[in-house]
Amino acid sequence: MFKNMKFSGVAITIVMCLSVLGCALKSTEMETRLVQNIEYRLGTGDTIRLIVFGHEKLSGEFNVGPSGKVSFPLILNTQTSGLTTKELETLITEELTPQYLLDPKVSVEVLSYRDVYILGEVRTPGKYPFIPNMTVKQAVAIAGGYTYRAREDIAELTHQSEDTITTKIVDTISTISPGDTLVITRKWF
Repeated sequence: MFKNMKFSGVAITIVMCLSVLGCALKSTEMETRLVQNIEYRLGTGDTIRLIVFGHEKLSGEFNVGPSGKVSFPLILNTQTSGLTTKELETLITEELTPQYLLDPKVSVEVLSYRDVYILGEVRTPGKYPFIPNMTVKQAVAIAGGYTYRAREDIAELTHQSEDTITTKIVDTISTISPGDTLVITRKWF
């Protein structure tokens, strides 16, 4: 009888350790997703807010144009596409120093991201505003849910960066990025 109790205790301990390990893996996955969002690169269609502290006339909201450039006050045709907000802050600070301002304090934030395209076997395919940390499943919900013909376990995701276009098959908890095209494929009976 005591032998069975010892075995049960060992089994319970193993199950608890595996549960904790599972939580740790999910935590690491979430940290990876957060890091990806911190390193967001600006692109055509994004709207950004520039604040030059103490200089309202230099501050404002700007759209990244089709050329990937933005014309800021005093700094014309600045290449912004492909830069992070921190890199753009540094670039603007360098452009304003020393000819215009002695020690400018600059802040750049993204106000709105490029749209995402949700196509295929969803009820309302089309172009939708991007929401940070959006998963495939959330994108499908925004597009009205799956049709009865949809394959609900995977999707086709196309991402375009500065010089490459990649298409891959992803699961429903994968995150999507601004400008991505998500295609929900048809299941085959």
